[in-house]
Amino acid sequence: MKSNFKEDQNLLFTWACRGLKYFLLTVLGFFIACVVSQAFGAVSIVGILLSASVWIWFLRSGVFLFCLFAIAMMIESWG
Repeated sequence: MKSNFKEDQNLLFTWACRGLKYFLLTVLGFFIACVVSQAFGAVSIVGILLSASVWIWFLRSGVFLFCLFAIAMMIESWG
C-alpha cells in the first residue's frame, strides 16, 4: 500500500502527530464519559472527571504535545 509520506520523514514529527491524535482521542473519551455519567446520574464519577487535578494534567500534556509538534514542524521545514 502506498502512502503519501516520504520515506525519510522526521521521526519526531511522526511521534508528535501520533501523540496529538491519541491526546485528542483521550479528551474526546473523557468528554463522552462525562456526558454519559451525567445522563445516568453518576455524580461521583463526574466529580472525579471534572476535578482540577485531572484538567491540569490534560493541560500540561496538551502544552507538551503542542510544543513537541511545533519543534517537529520547525525541524521538518528546516531540512
